[in-house]
Amino acid sequence: MTSPWRATVLTLFPEMFPGPLGLSLAGKALAEQRWALNAIDIRGFAIDKHRSVDDTPSGGGAGMVMRADIAAAAIDAARASMLAGAPTLYLSPRGTPFTQAGARELAQAQGVILLCGRFEGVDERVLEARNVEEVSIGDYVLSGGELAAQVLIDACVRLLPGVAGNEGSLAEESFASGLLEYPHYTRPREWEGRTIPEVLLSGDHEKIARWRREQAEDITRARRPDLWEKHRKG
Repeated sequence: MTSPWRATVLTLFPEMFPGPLGLSLAGKALAEQRWALNAIDIRGFAIDKHRSVDDTPSGGGAGMVMRADIAAAAIDAARASMLAGAPTLYLSPRGTPFTQAGARELAQAQGVILLCGRFEGVDERVLEARNVEEVSIGDYVLSGGELAAQVLIDACVRLLPGVAGNEGSLAEESFASGLLEYPHYTRPREWEGRTIPEVLLSGDHEKIARWRREQAEDITRARRPDLWEKHRKG
């Protein structure tokens, strides 16, 4: 039997997992063992009686920095329990933007190791020595990497075989074709004076497909000119 896709999370707050990942599609898939989750407490690798994992930043400054030796020990332990080839990612606002294409690539791998930072960050040396890639879920700062890790995992898990109820819908959602998704409607036919576009009630699948494509293009052009320009050139 093929081993399920596995997410190993290195965190100071393992009790935050599975959190929302234990509900809805991801939670059902977790219960069905379509994927596996292991939250490892970084404090378990501390070397003093106080279980310290951080220290003051070299050169001065506010806050604390996670120690290289502690983070490295946690990463090494995680890698020992994973299949070869699983990437190690550090959730960081200065990282490469996480995209739908990135989610698809990770979902096709054996799994992923996620390092969740706290304080002012992690000692740069461990990122270099352990070849850890930095990934960002957006241009803002969170208190730690745990929520970002949950976002990344959810984006990957829903792409795993058998997880989505209607896998065909994955091909039409935002970013799948380089465009934002077209609008959706359902009953009632009229609501507060607003009606469903007639083309969607026509039964003409060719016209519906054309309308949806035009809507996706218009929305992308208006809301995400960066995506539209990339799509137009691609």
